[in-house]
Parts: sequence; C-alpha cells; structure tokens
Amino acid sequence: QVQMVESGGDLVLPGGTLRLSCVVAGGTFQNLAAGWFRQAPGKEREFVAGISWTGGTTYYRDSVKGRFTISKNNNKTTVYLQMNSLKPEDTARYVCAAQIRGTGRGDWRLYRYWGQGTQVTVSS
Repeated sequence: QVQMVESGGDLVLPGGTLRLSCVVAGGTFQNLAAGWFRQAPGKEREFVAGISWTGGTTYYRDSVKGRFTISKNNNKTTVYLQMNSLKPEDTARYVCAAQIRGTGRGDWRLYRYWGQGTQVTVSS
C-alpha cells in the first residue's frame, strides 16, 4: 500500500516560514501527482497546491500564490510545500494526497492516497 507521511508543521509567528514534506512510502508507484489540502475546524477542506506527476505543472489557490511553492525531489518520492509570509488564516492541518499520474488539480475526489496531516499554526 502507498502511504503518505507528512512532516514540518509547527507554531510560527505571522510572516514566518515553514517547509512541509510529504514522503511516499510503502509502495512501488513513482509517477504520482501530488496535492496539498488544508482543513480547519468548522471549515471545508481547501485545495492549497498541486503538482503533476511529471513535476512540470503546478497549481495554487489564489490566496497562496506568490507565497507558497510546491515541488518534488528528483526521484519523485517526496513532495514539498514551501510556505513564506504565513498568515493567521493559513492555520490548519495540512494533508498531502496523491493520484496515479494525473495533473495535481484541486478536486479532492481525484486523489486516491491521503496522509494524516501536519498541523500549521500561525499566531502571535
């Protein structure tokens, strides 16, 4: 089975930075598109960023454009989310997900594999 394991969440001040990592473990699939979603209590799941299985195309929700960057390592076993200029409204549990091949677009129904998430809290 494919497992998605996130790390890197923390408590940071507004304006701070974090780098989230998501390691694909326990499976033989390499060509996976990946996405980051976030969930805050009482709110709907939000798409944050996605990357195609080739790594050549990325997508972002408008509120994080210019602040967040999604990327993969060379062998595509890890996906990253670099988060700069963090705001309190970015506070949520961030969950990585993957689909076989695919584009990494924002519809959560396209994703087959899901991690447990890592908590990001932005507060003064």
